[in-house]
Amino acid sequence: MEPTKIKAVFIEPINIPLDEPFTIAIGVKHQIENVLVTVLLENGIKGYGEAAPLEPINGENQATVLATLKSCKDFLVGKDAADFRQISKHLKSVFWAQITARCAVEMALIDAYTKSLGIPLYKFLGGAENKIETDYTIDIVPPDTARINAEKLSGKGYQTLKTKVGKKLTDDIDRILAIKEGAPDCRLMLDANQGYSPVQAVHFLEELEKNGIRPELFEQPVEKHDLQGMKFVKEHTSVPVAADESVFTAADAIQVVRTGCADLINIKLMKSGIVEALDIAAIARSANMGLMIGCMLETSLGLGASVHFAAGLGNFAFIDLDPHLSPEQDPFSGEPQFKEPFYFLSDVEAGIGKTLD
Repeated sequence: MEPTKIKAVFIEPINIPLDEPFTIAIGVKHQIENVLVTVLLENGIKGYGEAAPLEPINGENQATVLATLKSCKDFLVGKDAADFRQISKHLKSVFWAQITARCAVEMALIDAYTKSLGIPLYKFLGGAENKIETDYTIDIVPPDTARINAEKLSGKGYQTLKTKVGKKLTDDIDRILAIKEGAPDCRLMLDANQGYSPVQAVHFLEELEKNGIRPELFEQPVEKHDLQGMKFVKEHTSVPVAADESVFTAADAIQVVRTGCADLINIKLMKSGIVEALDIAAIARSANMGLMIGCMLETSLGLGASVHFAAGLGNFAFIDLDPHLSPEQDPFSGEPQFKEPFYFLSDVEAGIGKTLD
């Protein structure tokens, strides 16, 4: 194998307007404002990494990510991409709060390293699967819009739909009823993004039950630090509860296991980075907890890394990796291929498989 030392590091912003605002219970985004990291190895191979900050979730924005990455360029040059775990450990000790910035570096290093090895990332991580199926998220929109969107998505082959809740209970229920009307055979997942109190969350599920609706999953029903509140929800429903914003680190995952407050953990590379996400997955599986994988507002590069992660490890109960951009809007092309609602990885030759157009 040719040398895998880092020759140069390039950092640039990614700004892409969204066709529709991305709305959750705790914020709205009108455009993608991410950052691209490119590492050039001495063997000529380039690795790509993406940071997708979302202020209400991880406390970062494009400006903080750019500043962090620029300050660690000199540290990275001359390092060996094969030492990505040691590099990750050092960056975490210095930039512990800048998670998406660190994730972008890890992604670029691992992309470059697996390209140098001539192996796809999902196989490097275990190669458990070469095809995965995603759900699709219907944002916080009026019921009529939700019904139309649900019908269209069902027609495209989606078997699982997800919607955001947690802003206003009556509006949430009206939208869910509309989704079920538009796609009666689809499974339904709900994501409150910390929008309810424990009692409100339980009441919400009771109201859904009165309307004959039992969701497949209830994601982060309460504030992220309120593990006892989430445990209250879990103990008062048979609907599986997933911890999302409550788990950024392996230590967070251990706390969720110890308190018994969730049935699953939602892993997002932009919350934890790739290296720590592997630890979180190991903790969840050791505790006999289910796994879910989700995303922020990544391009197909960041989404592709998450697809490789889920396929490489395998056995994710829920996959929430629906694209936010059309192929025409996306600055990357290549593998893995997305043919709704499936991602196919069998044609990935090495690394993540993305090229910058």
